[in-house]
Amino acid sequence: REARIVANPGCYTTTAELPLIPLLQAGLIEESGIIIDAKSGITGAGRGAKEANLFAEVSEGFHAYGVGTHRHVPEIEQCLSDFSDAPIRVTFTPHLAPMNRGILATIYTRLTAGTGVAELQARLESAYTGAPFVKVLPPRSLPATRHVRGSNLCLLAVHPSRIEGEAIILSVIDNLVKGASGQAIQNMNLMCGLPE
Repeated sequence: REARIVANPGCYTTTAELPLIPLLQAGLIEESGIIIDAKSGITGAGRGAKEANLFAEVSEGFHAYGVGTHRHVPEIEQCLSDFSDAPIRVTFTPHLAPMNRGILATIYTRLTAGTGVAELQARLESAYTGAPFVKVLPPRSLPATRHVRGSNLCLLAVHPSRIEGEAIILSVIDNLVKGASGQAIQNMNLMCGLPE
Protein backbone atom coordinates (compact mmCIF):
# COMPACT_ATOMS: atom_id res chain seq x y z
CA ARG A 1 0.00 0.00 0.00
CA GLU A 2 2.94 2.35 0.60
CA ALA A 3 4.96 1.29 -2.47
CA ARG A 4 5.72 3.67 -5.30
CA ILE A 5 6.96 0.97 -7.69
CA VAL A 6 5.82 -2.67 -7.75
CA ALA A 7 7.35 -5.58 -9.66
CA ASN A 8 4.48 -7.93 -10.40
CA PRO A 9 5.48 -11.56 -9.78
CA GLY A 10 5.35 -14.05 -12.62
CA CYS A 11 2.63 -16.66 -13.01
CA TYR A 12 4.66 -19.70 -11.94
CA THR A 13 6.11 -17.64 -9.11
CA THR A 14 2.67 -16.66 -7.83
CA THR A 15 1.42 -20.23 -7.92
CA ALA A 16 4.42 -21.45 -5.90
CA GLU A 17 4.81 -18.61 -3.41
CA LEU A 18 1.22 -18.16 -2.21
CA PRO A 19 1.13 -21.55 -0.46
CA LEU A 20 4.80 -21.73 0.56
CA ILE A 21 5.41 -18.31 2.14
CA PRO A 22 3.01 -18.70 5.09
CA LEU A 23 4.28 -22.22 5.78
CA LEU A 24 7.93 -21.14 5.76
CA GLN A 25 7.16 -18.11 7.92
CA ALA A 26 5.53 -20.38 10.51
CA GLY A 27 8.37 -22.92 10.36
CA LEU A 28 5.98 -25.75 9.46
CA ILE A 29 7.94 -27.07 6.48
CA GLU A 30 11.61 -27.84 5.94
CA GLU A 31 13.60 -25.26 4.00
CA SER A 32 15.19 -27.96 1.87
CA GLY A 33 13.65 -30.58 -0.38
CA ILE A 34 10.85 -28.41 -1.81
CA ILE A 35 9.74 -29.71 -5.20
CA ILE A 36 7.46 -27.65 -7.46
CA ASP A 37 6.02 -29.63 -10.37
CA ALA A 38 4.03 -27.10 -12.43
CA LYS A 39 1.90 -27.36 -15.56
CA SER A 40 0.94 -24.36 -17.70
CA GLY A 41 -1.28 -23.67 -20.65
CA ILE A 42 0.27 -22.43 -23.88
CA THR A 43 -0.49 -18.76 -23.20
CA GLY A 44 2.22 -18.88 -20.54
CA ALA A 45 4.75 -18.83 -23.38
CA GLY A 46 3.58 -15.42 -24.60
CA ARG A 47 2.24 -14.33 -27.98
CA GLY A 48 5.41 -14.65 -30.01
CA ALA A 49 5.21 -16.98 -33.01
CA LYS A 50 7.31 -20.03 -32.18
CA GLU A 51 7.18 -23.40 -33.90
CA ALA A 52 7.07 -25.25 -30.58
CA ASN A 53 3.86 -23.36 -29.67
CA LEU A 54 1.91 -24.15 -32.84
CA PHE A 55 -1.35 -26.06 -32.32
CA ALA A 56 -0.04 -29.08 -34.21
CA GLU A 57 3.02 -29.21 -31.94
CA VAL A 58 1.14 -28.78 -28.65
CA SER A 59 -2.12 -30.63 -29.26
CA GLU A 60 -2.34 -34.19 -27.93
CA GLY A 61 0.98 -33.81 -26.15
CA PHE A 62 2.39 -32.95 -22.74
CA HIS A 63 6.03 -32.20 -22.07
CA ALA A 64 8.52 -30.71 -19.64
CA TYR A 65 10.74 -27.79 -20.61
CA GLY A 66 13.37 -25.60 -18.96
CA VAL A 67 14.27 -28.55 -16.74
CA GLY A 68 16.69 -27.26 -14.11
CA THR A 69 17.13 -23.97 -16.00
CA HIS A 70 13.79 -22.12 -15.99
CA ARG A 71 14.05 -18.33 -15.63
CA HIS A 72 11.51 -18.18 -12.76
CA VAL A 73 13.65 -20.31 -10.40
CA PRO A 74 15.84 -17.43 -9.11
CA GLU A 75 12.72 -15.29 -8.55
CA ILE A 76 11.00 -18.08 -6.58
CA GLU A 77 14.12 -18.79 -4.50
CA GLN A 78 14.78 -15.12 -3.77
CA CYS A 79 11.26 -14.48 -2.56
CA LEU A 80 10.99 -17.66 -0.47
CA SER A 81 14.38 -16.90 1.10
CA ASP A 82 13.09 -13.45 2.11
CA PHE A 83 10.45 -15.18 4.25
CA SER A 84 12.68 -17.86 5.73
CA ASP A 85 15.55 -18.12 8.16
CA ALA A 86 17.81 -19.71 5.56
CA PRO A 87 18.45 -19.49 1.81
CA ILE A 88 15.87 -21.58 -0.04
CA ARG A 89 16.70 -23.77 -3.03
CA VAL A 90 13.85 -25.49 -4.87
CA THR A 91 13.52 -28.12 -7.55
CA PHE A 92 11.21 -26.60 -10.15
CA THR A 93 10.07 -28.30 -13.34
CA PRO A 94 7.56 -26.62 -15.66
CA HIS A 95 5.43 -28.56 -18.12
CA LEU A 96 3.43 -27.43 -21.13
CA ALA A 97 -0.11 -28.81 -21.11
CA PRO A 98 -2.34 -28.86 -24.21
CA MET A 99 -4.70 -26.15 -22.95
CA ASN A 100 -4.98 -22.43 -23.57
CA ARG A 101 -4.59 -21.05 -20.05
CA GLY A 102 -4.12 -21.94 -16.41
CA ILE A 103 -1.40 -23.23 -14.10
CA LEU A 104 -1.55 -26.17 -11.72
CA ALA A 105 1.40 -26.60 -9.36
CA THR A 106 1.86 -29.76 -7.33
CA ILE A 107 4.23 -28.87 -4.49
CA TYR A 108 5.99 -31.50 -2.38
CA THR A 109 7.26 -30.49 1.07
CA ARG A 110 8.80 -32.09 4.15
CA LEU A 111 7.18 -31.23 7.47
CA THR A 112 9.29 -29.98 10.35
CA ALA A 113 9.56 -32.25 13.38
CA GLY A 114 6.31 -32.45 15.31
CA THR A 115 4.22 -30.86 12.55
CA GLY A 116 1.15 -32.49 11.07
CA VAL A 117 -0.69 -31.87 7.81
CA ALA A 118 -3.61 -30.35 9.76
CA GLU A 119 -1.29 -27.57 10.93
CA LEU A 120 -0.46 -26.67 7.32
CA GLN A 121 -4.18 -26.45 6.55
CA ALA A 122 -4.81 -24.27 9.61
CA ARG A 123 -1.88 -21.96 8.83
CA LEU A 124 -2.98 -21.39 5.23
CA GLU A 125 -6.56 -20.76 6.34
CA SER A 126 -5.44 -18.18 8.92
CA ALA A 127 -2.98 -16.54 6.50
CA TYR A 128 -5.67 -16.01 3.87
CA THR A 129 -8.70 -15.25 6.03
CA GLY A 130 -10.28 -12.22 4.40
CA ALA A 131 -8.04 -12.39 1.34
CA PRO A 132 -10.37 -11.75 -1.59
CA PHE A 133 -8.40 -13.71 -4.17
CA VAL A 134 -6.87 -16.68 -2.32
CA LYS A 135 -9.15 -19.52 -1.23
CA VAL A 136 -7.98 -22.43 0.88
CA LEU A 137 -10.16 -25.42 0.05
CA PRO A 138 -11.07 -28.25 2.42
CA PRO A 139 -8.32 -30.85 2.94
CA ARG A 140 -7.76 -33.27 0.06
CA SER A 141 -9.67 -31.09 -2.43
CA LEU A 142 -8.70 -31.30 -6.09
CA PRO A 143 -8.70 -27.79 -7.60
CA ALA A 144 -8.53 -27.67 -11.39
CA THR A 145 -7.59 -24.95 -13.85
CA ARG A 146 -11.20 -24.80 -15.06
CA HIS A 147 -12.23 -23.68 -11.53
CA VAL A 148 -10.23 -20.44 -11.86
CA ARG A 149 -10.51 -19.73 -15.60
CA GLY A 150 -10.99 -16.00 -16.20
CA SER A 151 -10.65 -15.14 -12.50
CA ASN A 152 -8.09 -13.54 -10.21
CA LEU A 153 -8.36 -16.47 -7.77
CA CYS A 154 -5.70 -18.81 -6.45
CA LEU A 155 -7.11 -22.05 -5.03
CA LEU A 156 -5.02 -24.04 -2.54
CA ALA A 157 -5.49 -27.58 -1.24
CA VAL A 158 -3.41 -29.55 1.28
CA HIS A 159 -2.97 -33.32 1.03
CA PRO A 160 -1.10 -35.76 3.24
CA SER A 161 1.56 -37.75 1.45
CA ARG A 162 1.70 -41.52 1.75
CA ILE A 163 5.23 -40.88 3.06
CA GLU A 164 5.28 -40.00 6.75
CA GLY A 165 6.44 -36.44 7.41
CA GLU A 166 5.64 -35.10 3.95
CA ALA A 167 2.75 -33.11 2.48
CA ILE A 168 1.52 -32.28 -1.00
CA ILE A 169 -0.03 -28.91 -1.81
CA LEU A 170 -2.02 -28.10 -4.94
CA SER A 171 -2.08 -24.50 -6.16
CA VAL A 172 -4.12 -23.35 -9.18
CA ILE A 173 -4.39 -19.99 -10.97
CA ASP A 174 -5.36 -18.55 -14.34
CA ASN A 175 -1.97 -17.44 -15.68
CA LEU A 176 -3.48 -14.62 -17.75
CA VAL A 177 -5.35 -13.08 -14.81
CA LYS A 178 -3.89 -13.93 -11.39
CA GLY A 179 -0.58 -14.63 -13.05
CA ALA A 180 -0.51 -11.35 -14.94
CA SER A 181 -3.10 -8.64 -15.63
CA GLY A 182 -5.53 -9.29 -12.76
CA GLN A 183 -2.73 -9.31 -10.23
CA ALA A 184 -1.29 -6.11 -11.73
CA ILE A 185 -4.68 -4.40 -11.34
CA GLN A 186 -4.96 -5.75 -7.79
CA ASN A 187 -1.55 -4.23 -6.97
CA MET A 188 -2.47 -0.94 -8.66
CA ASN A 189 -5.68 -0.76 -6.62
CA LEU A 190 -3.71 -1.24 -3.40
CA MET A 191 -1.20 1.46 -4.42
CA CYS A 192 -4.02 3.89 -5.26
CA GLY A 193 -5.97 3.23 -2.06
CA LEU A 194 -8.85 1.56 -3.91
CA PRO A 195 -10.62 -1.65 -2.91
CA GLU A 196 -8.47 -4.62 -3.90
